[in-house]
Amino acid sequence: MASNSNGKRVRKFLNDIHLWLGLGSGLILFIVCLTGTVYTFHSEIDEWLNGDKYYVEVPSTPPLSIEAFTEVLGQQIEGQVASVTISPDAERSYQFSVRKEGERRGTTFLVNQYTGEVIGDTKSGASNFFMVMFRLHRWLLMDTSIGRPIVGWSTVIFVFLILTGLVIWVPQKVKSWKQGLKIKWSGNWKRINHDLHNALGLYTAIFLLIMALTGLQWSFEWYRSGLQSMLGVEQPARRADAGPEKDQNEDQTVLGTPLSIEQLIQSADQELPYKGTYRIDIPEANSKNVKISKYHSGFFASPASDNLSLDVFTARVQSKEIFSEKPFNLQVARSIKALHIGDVFGTFSKIIYFISCLIATSLPVTGTLIWINKLKKKSKKRLKKQVLMAS
Repeated sequence: MASNSNGKRVRKFLNDIHLWLGLGSGLILFIVCLTGTVYTFHSEIDEWLNGDKYYVEVPSTPPLSIEAFTEVLGQQIEGQVASVTISPDAERSYQFSVRKEGERRGTTFLVNQYTGEVIGDTKSGASNFFMVMFRLHRWLLMDTSIGRPIVGWSTVIFVFLILTGLVIWVPQKVKSWKQGLKIKWSGNWKRINHDLHNALGLYTAIFLLIMALTGLQWSFEWYRSGLQSMLGVEQPARRADAGPEKDQNEDQTVLGTPLSIEQLIQSADQELPYKGTYRIDIPEANSKNVKISKYHSGFFASPASDNLSLDVFTARVQSKEIFSEKPFNLQVARSIKALHIGDVFGTFSKIIYFISCLIATSLPVTGTLIWINKLKKKSKKRLKKQVLMAS
């Protein structure tokens, strides 16, 4: 009997924590979850709205050489072409990253690979809108020193809400389990709201926990360091120079004419024989190696890349890094962003995350309605008791 009483006290304590933490952080969590939902398919929506830049007509002639593009772009933009991204889809335009002096990220230009026309860059009305959503999601459009910790601690609260919600959900009677897993659509709106909060929160709990626990690394340095330490990895120190990495055994002797990017891609295809998107770092004039990354394509494709370093004169493999062959802890460490945004299994997992994030957006609303309904119920009971006492 005593243990049953203690259990009820613990349950009431957790219920109170769940209630007041939810009410206190509800508005911020609503904004963070809503913007996360909107941002999930930002690249797909942007490309759909600006399809004339991302897709080109395929003629009977083959694409022009990459070297021709790098020379023309460098002259037109007055910058250095850093990399090119080539999709396996012949209708997708090439994407060239160009950095001007002093720029860190540079600008991505879309080019018709068959005509050489520079169609435009990746900036658009849609990309500006999604950048606002991103800033709302990360720091509420405030100064980062203020908005980032607010979002971070709200996310910590969100973790507690998920965990306490799971404990509160566990029915005290075995026969109530089935009832707690479904929504009684035939009930009144209060019952439906209650079931939506409990059942949908349960079904999405694991995905919401992954989003929250991975998202905290962008809010707190101590959390990011702790996460890396737990995974047994270290963040590499950023180099002072932004130039390409050179092989330790590399000498500066010119061995002849470098191979074309197309020839290097053919060699990469032999090492990585699957359909995928290439990202090639354009080597500088005095560089002996070229870095090539390849990403899988398809509905279930992972965003993790396999990486090669090839000799630009012989296409001989200098180094090879296959993601699937890495230790599990390193795979997780390289997948933190993908785990947070739902890109870990391509479009398939993004759909699951979109639905989960949409449900998460509803939880502060349904939870607040449950609290209001309980207040009204208590108020009616109190009023009824006063009437009985008066009579």
